[in-house]
Amino acid sequence: MTKLHLRANTFTLLQTVTSVGLSALAWVVTGVRPIWNGSQPSERQRIYFANHASHGDFILLSACLSEKVRARTHAVAAAEYWGKSRLRRYIAEDMLSSVLIHRQWTDEAQNPISIMLLVLDQGHSLILFPEGTRNTSDEPLLPFRSGLYNLSMARPEVELIPCWIENMSRVLPKGQFLPVPLLCRVVFGPAVTIAPGEDRRAFLERARQTLLALNPRPDRDD
Repeated sequence: MTKLHLRANTFTLLQTVTSVGLSALAWVVTGVRPIWNGSQPSERQRIYFANHASHGDFILLSACLSEKVRARTHAVAAAEYWGKSRLRRYIAEDMLSSVLIHRQWTDEAQNPISIMLLVLDQGHSLILFPEGTRNTSDEPLLPFRSGLYNLSMARPEVELIPCWIENMSRVLPKGQFLPVPLLCRVVFGPAVTIAPGEDRRAFLERARQTLLALNPRPDRDD
């Protein structure tokens, strides 16, 4: 807990350099263009939730945020992948300032919701992929897992902003490490809130449909 607390509150020189460098690379390779459709850039605390098809998704989304907001926004990533080796963990935590969570956990200290709430309670924002894994299927968006609902119930004051990431799966296909130059867009939609009396399944499906509606090219998989 202490280690996470320090990392969530201290954006180190290495993380700053990495953040600026990756954002610049994202702009050069993809010419990424943020489209604010129903929401506006803001320094208020948020959970940005997005579709997930590539390891580069959070880099593209982060590149659309201001440097100040980026320094207090952490991508949530799977510990099963990024914690496999010291190098991966170093890249994820020390360089990218990501929050690693265990999708399969038994120890309460690894409870993903508790870990994410700890970051939120320090005033920071999150980038969350509610599908829970990279989407390699033919479906444009997988069903959402319950984390988004649980976080919003616990911290209703934190804005939930849907973000559709276009083309990143083509820029950095699964298993590839060298990006392919291709124009990308990130569409930021209106904030989503849990309606009074709305149950978990209804909210998650409504949030999913809100995200799907932001897809500028629904006839094509991204």
